[in-house]
Amino acid sequence: MPHPCRHSRPGWILLRAIMDGIPPLKDKRLIIKDLIFEKVKVRLYQPKTSTTGQRRGVLYFHGGVGRLGIFSHLHNEIHECTNEKTARAPLSRYDHTETLLFPCRYRLAPEFPYPTQFHDCLTATIHFMKTAQDYGVDPARIIVCGDSSGGTLTAAVAQALVNRKDVPKLRAQILIYPFLQAADFNLPSYQQNAKIPVLIRERTLILGLKYLNKDISAVNILLKGSHISEERRQKYQKWLSADNIPHEFKMRGYTPPGPPAPYSEEIYKLAKPFLEPLFSPLLCEDNVIAQLPETFILTCEYDVLRDDGLLYKKRLEDHGIKVTLCHLEEGFHGTIFLAAYSKVVTFQSGIKDLRTT
Repeated sequence: MPHPCRHSRPGWILLRAIMDGIPPLKDKRLIIKDLIFEKVKVRLYQPKTSTTGQRRGVLYFHGGVGRLGIFSHLHNEIHECTNEKTARAPLSRYDHTETLLFPCRYRLAPEFPYPTQFHDCLTATIHFMKTAQDYGVDPARIIVCGDSSGGTLTAAVAQALVNRKDVPKLRAQILIYPFLQAADFNLPSYQQNAKIPVLIRERTLILGLKYLNKDISAVNILLKGSHISEERRQKYQKWLSADNIPHEFKMRGYTPPGPPAPYSEEIYKLAKPFLEPLFSPLLCEDNVIAQLPETFILTCEYDVLRDDGLLYKKRLEDHGIKVTLCHLEEGFHGTIFLAAYSKVVTFQSGIKDLRTT
């Protein structure tokens, strides 16, 4: 696999600086402001339509946190197209004039290494929860939302808040094709979609290793599961077993894997951060899972991360958490992201989701 981001460091830092100067998208129906929440940059999208009561507040965490060089920042900027549509389109049964959207512009790797991204998102969320009424938002109606690795951040933030007494409870979390675990790369969706763009199986692991600033030479042995001891394998089995995935998702090109690869203590030490709930929220303990808020999960059929969402749904429901699943049968990883450019290229699965979810 070619080394990503061969641009010189000064070159892509300069491009990022240029991108920082791009003004927010304009829309006559929205008030758009750049704000600071405890040194974390956020952008406010507020409908100009007046309301009689307090609004709902949504904190949004974009994907693309890892060592993607300029592309991570471009991903951030392009997400503003999606954010603008989200802010002015009825994405649910709720009136969209009742919602304020706050995309969090957390600091990016590689300049700011993991777990800076999580801490920025958590800091911004706590600040907003404590000051929500200053923006006309009901503190009991705050939602966190994210896509891809932003979905990882969303799940990790929700988990970090469950035992806090100084902030209100989250109303809900929205996870859009989230990455949720790095223990098993042989789930049905990883097998079925191993070579399907935009997120192929090997690339998923390479991005994770680079995000953690780890050596990527161990990719193949990690894909075989050599970082999981027998003890951990038994513990994770109840959460990650393919038996927990509905049969209809295993009919297309899935073969139950054979015996696991031999455990390697060296590989485990390399990959230890992979198994922490901050990076793999699906592996969080039951006492935290049981306290999570109502959840919406979007999965795509042609996405290696599909089963992460399905397994998290099962874990949450096993603990009595209400979960709504939206599965896009023709969707692929990045569907919503690409649908922001529907005026140029048509991605029907993403556009349908933007309008009806």
